[in-house]
Amino acid sequence: MNLVKPDAARSALMGRVRQKSTKAELQVATALRTLAHAYRKNVRGLPGSPDFANRTQRWAIFVNGCFWHRHTGCVRATTPKANREFWMEKFAQNRARDADAIRKLRRAGFKVVIVWECEADKSVSRLSDVLKSRRPDVGDAVDH
Repeated sequence: MNLVKPDAARSALMGRVRQKSTKAELQVATALRTLAHAYRKNVRGLPGSPDFANRTQRWAIFVNGCFWHRHTGCVRATTPKANREFWMEKFAQNRARDADAIRKLRRAGFKVVIVWECEADKSVSRLSDVLKSRRPDVGDAVDH
């Protein structure tokens, strides 16, 4: 498959998309502080570099953008019309990389939570429920 890279204007637009300290990440950080959970941000030593993690309590949180990580059923998970084949391949790679990181973390005994950007404002109560027990459970994800 010979994929065409996006044009310069699209590339510049996508390059301006914030990768760290997004509004959703700030909301999750506030929720974690409210719940008195200690954490590290952007933990590069763990698979997938979780946005928030606590190695001692063995949990990791990914704050996923609905567009880039393809939040199923979300109106923000649009696909650009131009160069559609390129974007579909890009999104498939993103999802495969996400799944691999989650699988590796769970095998290492981590509880993994996914918070979608469109639901970050509701994260306090959900994070409280998920993080209060230390036992990893496959169903514990804020990703419906």
